Amino acid sequence: MKTTIWGLCVPVFFALAAGFMGALHPVGDSFAVFRLPLAAIAVVLCLILLRVSKGGVAAVSLAVVAFAGLPAALKYVTGAQAASAGFVVYQKNLLFMEMDRSDLIADILSVGPDFVTFQEVSVPNLKIMEALQDAYPFQKHCYFAAVGSVAVLSKYPVAQDGKLCAPGITALQTETPNGPVWIVAMHLHWPWPHEQADQLRDTLPVLKGLKGPVIVAGDLNMVPWSHTVDQIEKATGTQRVGPVHGSYDLLGVLPIPIDHVFAPGGGQAELRGKMGSDHRGLVARVGL
Repeated sequence: MKTTIWGLCVPVFFALAAGFMGALHPVGDSFAVFRLPLAAIAVVLCLILLRVSKGGVAAVSLAVVAFAGLPAALKYVTGAQAASAGFVVYQKNLLFMEMDRSDLIADILSVGPDFVTFQEVSVPNLKIMEALQDAYPFQKHCYFAAVGSVAVLSKYPVAQDGKLCAPGITALQTETPNGPVWIVAMHLHWPWPHEQADQLRDTLPVLKGLKGPVIVAGDLNMVPWSHTVDQIEKATGTQRVGPVHGSYDLLGVLPIPIDHVFAPGGGQAELRGKMGSDHRGLVARVGL
């Protein structure tokens, strides 16, 4: 039995370790998506090894696995900061299909955020932006992919030359009571073997070129402990707003945190319902 368990451990440990290699190759971030379930499986295997072999190698392996998985797990209960003198952002991947979105529109209006960021703004979903026009008269959407555009809606007027489109990015520089602030809606492709890494190479210089405070919100199709998220934080001088929330159910059963909000001063995020989408929304109170 011990040989069988070790045979299971090797690929699980390899996949877990690969999830820390996103800076070396994009496949690392693909494995990082599954870090917590892989760590849980590895812990169970190590506990079985401890029972059947009572060896030091199994104990060391258990410690290493715990060290690998614990920081990611803790992000679900830590990481929120008080957002003093900041803004409220409503982030939502709409899902490109035509649905009744009256609940979503009502929820956005009841929250009354300063900014709204959308992904998958298909032709049917343009009706949502139209319904919010009175409350958010300053709007911009840029084409991204077949699933739809990426959009920013703002209560505040847009600065001169303050509109920008890039692959998977829509950005507005808004004139707020606290001065000019860039609000960026972002949608990344799925990770390797899809085009996420290539897209990020194109968009990071754009993000680095934004002058002044930047708030980013979007569906990144990537988890908070990834190299991808780390690069976005560094490019924009922001912190990811916490804590972590499982915003999308992978394969319909595994909630994974792939929707994010970033701000210079961090902040606090809460989860909203799906309301006709396959993603849950986020409401973030962020600071500059």
